[in-house]
Amino acid sequence: MQAGIAILVFAGLMAVKTTFAAQHVMGGSQGWEESVDFDSWSSDQSFKVGDQLVFKYSGLHSVVELGSETAYKSCDLGTPVNSLSSGNDVVKLSETGTRYFACGTPGHCEQGMKVKVNVVSSDSTAVPSPGSGSSSDSDSSSGHGLRRASIEYMLAVGSLIMGLVWSF
Repeated sequence: MQAGIAILVFAGLMAVKTTFAAQHVMGGSQGWEESVDFDSWSSDQSFKVGDQLVFKYSGLHSVVELGSETAYKSCDLGTPVNSLSSGNDVVKLSETGTRYFACGTPGHCEQGMKVKVNVVSSDSTAVPSPGSGSSSDSDSSSGHGLRRASIEYMLAVGSLIMGLVWSF
């Protein structure tokens, strides 16, 4: 009986872990800055519905969401879908598809301060392409550290619960 309860608790914790969304800090530890190679950075990420993009930047920058790949490629900031300027902006990825972001400061987009984000279904098993360049050794800089910490916390709580069940 106790083993059965422990298995059910563990299975429940494993099912819950898949519902946690990731926060992707754009540019990793460097943030939303001109020096970041956003193509390489984004190719090391897996963006899923429910995840959040976090743009951290100084007052020299802003975030403009563009409506098309054409606008993205040409850095046409004239008709943005959304404009953000708080320096700590969070964008929720609520549906599948491609989203385009650029810095609204004149000249920055043309210098490469832009990123294309391909959002897949939250139940997708898509992974970043291998050998894409600048992978980070730090989980927290890519945003996956938050998800990993949540999973580790749930496993620790699950172990505690199982220990309590077995002690009775």
